[in-house]
Amino acid sequence: MTSIEPERSTFTRLAVLWLAGVDLRATLLALPPVLIFIHRDLGLSETGVGALTSLPVLVLAAAAVPGSLLIARGGARRAAIAGLVVVALSSALRGVGPSIAMLFAMTFVMGVGIAVMQPAVPALVARWCPDRIGFATALYVNGLLVGETLSAGLTLPLVLPFMRGSWPAALAAWSAVPLVTAILMLVLRERLPDAAVGPEARWWPDWRAAETWRLGLVLGGVGVAYFATNAFIPDYLRTAGRVDLIGPCLAALNAGQLPASVVALAAARAIVGRRASLVVVPVAIAASLALFLLAPPAFWVVAAALIGFCCAFGLVLSLALPPLVTEARDVHHVSAGMFAIGYGYSFLLPLLGGVAWDITHLPAAAFLPAFAGAATTFGAALGLPHRAGAPGGEIREAAG
Repeated sequence: MTSIEPERSTFTRLAVLWLAGVDLRATLLALPPVLIFIHRDLGLSETGVGALTSLPVLVLAAAAVPGSLLIARGGARRAAIAGLVVVALSSALRGVGPSIAMLFAMTFVMGVGIAVMQPAVPALVARWCPDRIGFATALYVNGLLVGETLSAGLTLPLVLPFMRGSWPAALAAWSAVPLVTAILMLVLRERLPDAAVGPEARWWPDWRAAETWRLGLVLGGVGVAYFATNAFIPDYLRTAGRVDLIGPCLAALNAGQLPASVVALAAARAIVGRRASLVVVPVAIAASLALFLLAPPAFWVVAAALIGFCCAFGLVLSLALPPLVTEARDVHHVSAGMFAIGYGYSFLLPLLGGVAWDITHLPAAAFLPAFAGAATTFGAALGLPHRAGAPGGEIREAAG
């Protein structure tokens, strides 16, 4: 009985981490499929559509540090539960009215809830799975990607018809997912211990530390490559006269992420925390981008899938770093600094793609930020040690 109990606790923790990953994206990615109906019903302009879709990314950057404060004072598990409840309620309320004001307000609040969860999950990884940080990180990123795929892929063909064509009800339906996870984390608290916290616990990131910026730029560079590619593939293909490839390329870009998370799960021990892995990823991203821009149209879908694969791989490696490079009690504020820098960079730099296109009148110039993102990750990764230190220890060189 006693030998089985630790196994059950480990399984429970890994399952909850996977569900938390799903929750980080499920409600967020349910919005794009119904934007056409929101545009129709609320008269939302194209500028408004752009603001609505980019708002959560900006909030993820801005609210990461307040999330760290909540974790330091209440614990990572309690903060995660609070974030899940906020995400569930705000997601359900996005379509109330329906009104533009409510839609934007609740989208903002939902972003805050997700931003609180973001630094909480790495802290829980360090607390629950100190000897399996790479595997646990790859697992919750797999959940994140599954959440993206399910909400983006099932909202139109399944959820919307089930809700009799009501987009507010479809958005509310996805709120059940984070609510279930919050309930599980409350009920299973015996198997899901919280991290040690208190009034003296640190929450403010060390902005003067090179490591804070290095981790943020490693993550941010990967995010720039992914978001910039997602943003400009449709118009690039339209100007190339291949509108027929927009859907397949976007689907390949996002579907290509799932195999990467599976590979990362299988090879977590060999690749996570190693500088070589983080240096190879941005090179592979840049090569995939070059293939997309230089190869004949027959290779564009494959190239898009490769970009998604490489970006997802980089995401796993980036998110695993905070639990590896710092003590468990500090993971939340190190993660918060990383997310604030990373998502801020991911939000701002892709905006320059449109500027580059407008100035040069060259559609390919829109992808310059994506190449810059890959270069950023490459440069930041070079400053990391060959291998991150043992869980619970500070970053250091390790043999192998």
